[in-house]
Amino acid sequence: MLPIDPDADIGRRAWIPCPRCRDDRHCADCGSGRNCRDHWRYLLSTTGSVLHVQCPGCTHLWDHETHFGAGGPRPAF
Repeated sequence: MLPIDPDADIGRRAWIPCPRCRDDRHCADCGSGRNCRDHWRYLLSTTGSVLHVQCPGCTHLWDHETHFGAGGPRPAF
């Protein structure tokens, strides 16, 4: 098991499912898209639309592509 990243800050969190432990599976808040008080991830950094996160439960590190703001050229008006 990896240690928690030394740059992890509880004040910088993301609410996305952990692909390893999937601890959010049976949570009503997570299932409805709300920010759950228990199933958050450390948001370590971002690069464009990619989040670099770590699960505080199983310590898994991964990159999550949000596709937010990552589109092609903007339409002309």
